[in-house]
Amino acid sequence: MPLTITFGHCSLQGKREQNEDFVGIVSPTGEELARKGHLAVIADGVSGNGGGRLAAEYCVRGLVTDYYATPDTWEPLTALDKVIQPLNRWVISQAQHRREQGPMATTLSALLLKGRSYFFAHVGDTRIYLQRGKKLTCLTTDHVWDRPDMSHVLTRGIGLDSRITPDYGDGGLEVGDVFLLLCDGVWSTLAQGQLKSLMESGLAPEALATALCNEALAKGSHDNVSAIVLRVEALPDDAWADVITRGADLLPPPLLKPGQELDDFRVESVLHRSLVTVLYRVTDTRNGQSLVLKTLTPERGSDPIERNHLLHESWLAKRAVARFFATVVEIPPERRSALYYLQTWHAGATLGEWTKTDRHVSIPEVLRIGIALTRAVGALHRRSILHRDIKPDNVHIGQDNEIRLLDFGVAVSGMSPTANVRPHAGTPSYIAPEQFTGALPSARTDLYAVGVTLYHTLTRKYPYGEIEPFQHPRFSDPISPTRWRPDIPIWLENAMLKAVAKDPALRFETAEEMLLALERGASRPLPAPAATPLVDRFAAAAPRRWLIGSIILNVVLLYLVLVLLAK
Repeated sequence: MPLTITFGHCSLQGKREQNEDFVGIVSPTGEELARKGHLAVIADGVSGNGGGRLAAEYCVRGLVTDYYATPDTWEPLTALDKVIQPLNRWVISQAQHRREQGPMATTLSALLLKGRSYFFAHVGDTRIYLQRGKKLTCLTTDHVWDRPDMSHVLTRGIGLDSRITPDYGDGGLEVGDVFLLLCDGVWSTLAQGQLKSLMESGLAPEALATALCNEALAKGSHDNVSAIVLRVEALPDDAWADVITRGADLLPPPLLKPGQELDDFRVESVLHRSLVTVLYRVTDTRNGQSLVLKTLTPERGSDPIERNHLLHESWLAKRAVARFFATVVEIPPERRSALYYLQTWHAGATLGEWTKTDRHVSIPEVLRIGIALTRAVGALHRRSILHRDIKPDNVHIGQDNEIRLLDFGVAVSGMSPTANVRPHAGTPSYIAPEQFTGALPSARTDLYAVGVTLYHTLTRKYPYGEIEPFQHPRFSDPISPTRWRPDIPIWLENAMLKAVAKDPALRFETAEEMLLALERGASRPLPAPAATPLVDRFAAAAPRRWLIGSIILNVVLLYLVLVLLAK
């Protein structure tokens, strides 16, 4: 069952010359509801010669439009912030160019209901209330001066400052929750008890919104009055399941051989088989297109967790849209008889296949690969996707000269459920040092793996030595790649050593920063990383030295005891 709400709104001019409030509600259905949720926004323009109304209307229309265009992989509050910030800049620029409109500023309160949670963004003195059972709670804080004679003057609002800092919050939903979004013309006139009394009157949301506005005018409000009411009628069983339910009831096919067909896809070859997944190169017999079909092995197909992981992987891969990734190919549900997903197939070889041969990889080749790979990682990070398994085997060099990043099997995004965040994901030699002590993945851990990939491609070695599965390595300073390959330029060595620094704070902060270092090259080289001071190395090794010393001392003492007993 999807998240179901009923809602209503009302906005009246009241005793003002014009209505400078503006409200908006978007209540989608189907897949868009599962992906983006219900959104309600209220804005109260700062009085002026029409400028306040223009700012309020633009911000509400802009937010309800642009939010639904944000990547699905962004966390809800991140998506709201990414939309609100440019709205603020637009209002400021319009105020500078349209001075005849008077002041251009507005409050803004937005409420998002998604899955089994609510999220809100707020700036100004409009308010958001939540009634749960008999309790009415104001979720927002008014951004006004705390002096009684200036309580109507905003300290924060859209259009007041170039650096806006909205308040954000979230919480869980319950069936029967009622949310109110009110302008100050309503809440400043009606006391908390009057609000609660009206809400307990049993009115439907539309009638309640109208009653709130009319009651505020009747009680003497001299301002515009606006209200939005939303009531939660039903919650989904699982917030994430609604997004990836397509195919969840299907099982993977049996192991296929070249020449066999599945749903009009003819198997040409088995590309890869692991304990969990199988990749086939197939041909769509309807149009002749070559594709890659990924599914689970029959042994793992009965495991609902593994099926969920594959569905999550396909969901992320579908949203990684750029030339640096294979394209997910959708097919109608009625055509599908088993659990799998399809991507475009590209002739070529992986970087891992290059490094497993005697093929010499030149500095210009590695630089081209590094620039393309860093751009690919940047494209993922801008969508809040962390790949978590960047390595030569997942970097594909196509015959079309494109570099593509493969395999989203352990990738996560801001919207990934906790169950899909596998700990210690990736290949040990490419996992950042801090992750061996339980640190969460980040953009810097992906960039670390990019650095190790370039290092290994050039030298066939690893900066800290090869790390085996289940090993708990100790990290000191990385070995300079020029030790293995003297023809590496110093500027490239410095860039790689910065990428693979043991301390995350010393690495590149973003993919764009690393890309800039690679593109500038020798024209603006990075400084050589400083070696770890001797005292720090000794401190890091001290516990091990104390342990070894303690063992030796105990052996000596035991020997002396045995000698004394022998006498």
